[in-house]
Amino acid sequence: MIVQGSSLINEPMAKHTSWGIGGPVLAFVRPESRADLTAILALINANNIPMYIAGSGSNLLVSDEGFNGIIISLAKTLNQIRFDGTTCYAEAGVMLGHLVKESIHRNLTGLESLGGVPGTLGGALVMNAGAYGSEISNCLVSIDVVHQNGVVETYKKEQIEFDYRRSSIKPTDIVIAAEFQLKRDDPEAISLKRINASSKRRSSQPLRFRSAGSVFKNPKPDLSAGFLIDKAGLKGMHHGDAEISEKHGNFFLNRGEAKAEDIMYLIQKVKKVVKKKFNIELELEIKTLGFEKEH
Repeated sequence: MIVQGSSLINEPMAKHTSWGIGGPVLAFVRPESRADLTAILALINANNIPMYIAGSGSNLLVSDEGFNGIIISLAKTLNQIRFDGTTCYAEAGVMLGHLVKESIHRNLTGLESLGGVPGTLGGALVMNAGAYGSEISNCLVSIDVVHQNGVVETYKKEQIEFDYRRSSIKPTDIVIAAEFQLKRDDPEAISLKRINASSKRRSSQPLRFRSAGSVFKNPKPDLSAGFLIDKAGLKGMHHGDAEISEKHGNFFLNRGEAKAEDIMYLIQKVKKVVKKKFNIELELEIKTLGFEKEH
């Protein structure tokens, strides 16, 4: 496979996920440009090859057997940011934390509470990432996507449905850029918001070991998955080198050599126990890839 960007054949996904877990894929591809991405999509479609857009792999669990397809990552390639007054235009490969820093540097408010959310802008938009009452869609004006046939289309925010940790962006559409309308604010006020969000994150989340952030979605706005896992007595549970964090029940940790099967065991255990104790069906916030059964 020839691309202008990089193409790694039989690449272990353990090198490209925040958990440090995952078997090999046919190819891990980083397009160099939009034109390169279009060429790659044409090749994939012509050969009917399974494909997945991985971003930076911050909320992805790949099976130990890997994925018989091509992973496309826009991280480190489509990563340009442009500001025009209070308007921000950013490509999908931009890391969310970097976008927040650049906005704060210009005394622009609207994104600062998302500073500690991992991953790329594209992934954040698809799942409507949020933290501490704020969501990435709040300041959104529009997104640019590439359809699988290579055609680029722009959607206004009003054309997209956003909800808690989900959007109506189609899995077959690849987000390549977005435009945001931010607001000017006092630098000290913006800094205070950022510091408060950062402080809450450090005090409540385990940062020592590798994780993928929250594993499950909160069932209700006033009922967190972490609370249910705690009340079910599952915090601290181990399987292999995977552990449900003692600090935050919705964080599953790789303490060194955890396998995907270890994480999946804990996921299934939590779902079963929470369902039995509270009659609540927990829904995954992370994405899974390469498993025989979709979770």
